[in-house]
Amino acid sequence: MSVSYWQRRHARHLDTEYVVVGAGIVGSYAAMCLARTGADVVLTDARQPAAGASGRNAGFLLSGLVSYYHDAIAHYGHATARAAWQLSIETRERAFALAEQFGVEHARCGSLLLAVRDDEARALEQAARAMQADGFAADFIPHDPLGRGFVAALHKPDDGVVDPVALVQALVAHSGAHSVFDNEIWAIEPRAGGVVVRGARYDIHARGALLALNAYTPLLVPELATVVRPVRAQMLVSAPLPERILDTAGYADDGYQYFRQSPDGRFLMGGGRRRFKAEEVGWEDRTTPHVQAALAEFLQRYFPDVAAVPVEQRWSGTMGFTPDGLPVVGRLPDIPNAIFVAGFNGHGMGLGLKTAERAVEHLLHNAPLGWLDVNRLTR
Repeated sequence: MSVSYWQRRHARHLDTEYVVVGAGIVGSYAAMCLARTGADVVLTDARQPAAGASGRNAGFLLSGLVSYYHDAIAHYGHATARAAWQLSIETRERAFALAEQFGVEHARCGSLLLAVRDDEARALEQAARAMQADGFAADFIPHDPLGRGFVAALHKPDDGVVDPVALVQALVAHSGAHSVFDNEIWAIEPRAGGVVVRGARYDIHARGALLALNAYTPLLVPELATVVRPVRAQMLVSAPLPERILDTAGYADDGYQYFRQSPDGRFLMGGGRRRFKAEEVGWEDRTTPHVQAALAEFLQRYFPDVAAVPVEQRWSGTMGFTPDGLPVVGRLPDIPNAIFVAGFNGHGMGLGLKTAERAVEHLLHNAPLGWLDVNRLTR
């Protein structure tokens, strides 16, 4: 972004040891991890906590990646696929523990990956076998466990759901960091012994900085535009249904459709962009008729009882995608005391917490990043 002379001259000065930019699930937890070392930490955001993708998703706590496990092995190699899967499991368990600790609404209800085609069913069976071979909990069901016209399913019994906004708000409240919100950041610059993060309300001088902006990273650091690109996701929620029809987290059509029923009976549905991927890019926060129609078509086919209920709300969120489908952590070009963590490919809730821990260790101790290292993209 650009900033005027008048805006810049009224920014106040703030000193701290570490500044975290971005108060989503990753940034709020990173601030907590930094503060627990005894450091003075400032957590800042252009808006309020969970205003971005962290507050606009379905609240799934799922193990795994965008790819099916056997495909991940083929694409990344066995060691990387297994390490990434294990990180997602550790993230899920940490999220459940934090939700329990802070009294945040959550449920370990399992998840179902549901096939809508025969080839998808075969892929789910291959994924289940590969997961079982590596000791990950998964069961292939060669029929529709919901009785709604699906072909087959992969059941992961330990997955679940959470209220994502309440979780982020709890992390911020218990982080131990000083919070500065409504502080749009327009630049990050090196300075002697550290960095300065320049914002609309505050210029924050720090020893080190951690950027947890996900899809918005290139807006602050244009050099990372080839590393993280913005992809829009859309959702809707129905009025309360007269009865419970679903007590699990559901994925279908290779993950392009996802759904759950909230504790108060509403049906949340997201996805619908499979046929419109080229259009669903960028940072614009809006819903589109074609994607919302795709969601309605899916509901009409598989959940006609939901399709008959009024839609109460529609919204969008911006996800950060990387070229290879894995998140990235790295140091900013020419600013060695600043690192970024981004690119969760729609799985920030499932991978974010433990990735944040690794990023903090890298910032503090230059700990090796392994498969999370952004430099893998140039190797």
